[in-house]
Amino acid sequence: MLGTEFNGVLGCDYFGAYQKYMRKLDVRVQFCLAHLIRDVKFLMTLPSRKDQAYGRRVRAALRELFAVIHRREKMTATAFQKALKAAREQVMTAATTRVPRDNHAQNMAKRFRKHGEAYFRFITTPGIEPTNNLAEQAIRFVVIDRRITQGTRSETGRRWCERIWTVIATCVQQGRSVFKFILDSVHAHFGGGLPSSLLPSGP
Repeated sequence: MLGTEFNGVLGCDYFGAYQKYMRKLDVRVQFCLAHLIRDVKFLMTLPSRKDQAYGRRVRAALRELFAVIHRREKMTATAFQKALKAAREQVMTAATTRVPRDNHAQNMAKRFRKHGEAYFRFITTPGIEPTNNLAEQAIRFVVIDRRITQGTRSETGRRWCERIWTVIATCVQQGRSVFKFILDSVHAHFGGGLPSSLLPSGP
């Protein structure tokens, strides 16, 4: 859907499909820090005390990073960037040193060594959020609908769902009436007029 020439920054969780897209097409990614915290908290539930201690160290460093983000309004731009970079280094150090030999901890350390920069792209790229919360909120109604209705079992049903969900999410983001958009589209279809567009209008 994003194509081979996507030149933005993809905000996402650590799902393998995003990693493949990133690897094959050299796409810039901002991995979600909120999802990362959940994975770190999992380490703290493991039976090994070394894993638990490792998880606590990484979580503490991540907390300090978010504390810096929350203090942004009280800092100058220069001081904020300096504090962010220092907090990033603390996270990287906590995640890649004194790592227990268990698989879960090793996998976490490998993740940071391989994709660490992709967790902190928001520091150097204006307008990028450190989490993908906005995207998840935008499709939350889809998740609820799927859970209630159990989805669809036909190709026609899938096409309908993906299109109407796109209409709903896009209209909400643009502050437009979903009902009016659909009504205008139906009138245009039967009246031979130009269909409404979901693309944002120019500046």
